[in-house]
Amino acid sequence: MLTYIHMIFPDTKIEQKLWKEGYKVVVGLDEAGRGPLAGPVVASAVVISKLNQVVPTVRDSKKMTEKQRNEAYEKIKEISHSYGVGIVGSREIDAIGIQKAVQKAMKIAVEVVEAKLNTKADYIIADGLNILKIPNYKMKKFKQGDLYHYSISAASVLAKVTRDSIMKKYHKKYTVYGFDKHMGYGTKMHMDAIKKYGICDIHRRSFKPIKDSVQLSKL
Repeated sequence: MLTYIHMIFPDTKIEQKLWKEGYKVVVGLDEAGRGPLAGPVVASAVVISKLNQVVPTVRDSKKMTEKQRNEAYEKIKEISHSYGVGIVGSREIDAIGIQKAVQKAMKIAVEVVEAKLNTKADYIIADGLNILKIPNYKMKKFKQGDLYHYSISAASVLAKVTRDSIMKKYHKKYTVYGFDKHMGYGTKMHMDAIKKYGICDIHRRSFKPIKDSVQLSKL
């Protein structure tokens, strides 16, 4: 018996609606790395200005294989009207909190786009109802935006591939944690490594499991 898996591909209805309303630079935003115990949070911004800038293979990055993401990543950068990436490291996440760190990474990504286009973004569409809005922009937040809206889906791919690449580089420096496998998330493999070796420089000390580990080490 064959089982058919229904794949959801994002559309450009919201982008086209905003274009018709006069918003030319519509920025899709998403982040990768809100939940891990180590490494940075990465946000990406993608702008399309016409439909032939859509990469048809793009979906929510979590629904794609690594090979699919890597191929789409290159194509998004090649044909999008513009794109930008913002990165906030673990020490700053500890200092300002993950919510503000995500907001800052998103703001940086938008500013990169604006610098490339030499104009201010007209409207921002972003994934996640609980993210902080970026001040002084018209902005709408969407539940599962990375699943349904193309610019946000494309941004999710750029953010995910960028962050995974960073974590793989960290793996070469901190080989015992397996960052190339779990990307800093709290898997059993990662937690076992923390118990055995303690924490390293890129662990987020403000996140509870790490915070508890640091406190125990001081006893």
